[in-house]
Amino acid sequence: MDNSMETILKYFLIVYCPLFLLSAMILPTYRVWKASGVNPYKLGSSDSAHDYVGKNFRIVLVVCTLVIFTFVFSPSAYRQLLPIPFLVSDALVWIGIVLLLVALAWILIAQLQMQKSWRIGIDEDIKTELVQRGLFKISRNPIFLGMRLMLVGLFLILPNALMLVVLVTGEILIQIQVRLEEEFLTRMHGETYLAYQKQIRRWL
Repeated sequence: MDNSMETILKYFLIVYCPLFLLSAMILPTYRVWKASGVNPYKLGSSDSAHDYVGKNFRIVLVVCTLVIFTFVFSPSAYRQLLPIPFLVSDALVWIGIVLLLVALAWILIAQLQMQKSWRIGIDEDIKTELVQRGLFKISRNPIFLGMRLMLVGLFLILPNALMLVVLVTGEILIQIQVRLEEEFLTRMHGETYLAYQKQIRRWL
């Protein structure tokens, strides 16, 4: 990666990181809370499988943020994360940037289409609408699909040993969480969800 590409990447990441946090996490949470009076953040601190997955995925996101800030502000420290030389290329960086932008747009669209049904985690207290419109006509889990794209994009941009661990860990946690949510939706919506499950693939 040449110096100009590295500079572009640093500016991109320092904008993308807070933009993702604000637009994909904070604003949707506030919007749903204002529209419904319900706090959509449903991850707790118990020892249940759901909360355990949620806690560890929060760690994954924190580690992603720390890797980004290390790359931007401390190149010498970033080199200690064991970059993978054969994956360091301008072409892969551009692919990663495209994936991050697509992932963000995809997640935001899916959140808007969920409207008041959007949650971070599983809401055991309130029966929400089973959303089957928009992106949910082609994927049962478009938001998680966007998160998977985001992790792949970050790895292509910052290919190092720690990000590889983050990518694998994040993938495992997402796969578990999706299955927990599918079990919950089956209990909540019964035959309606089972019919939807038969019609629409889990991912694409």
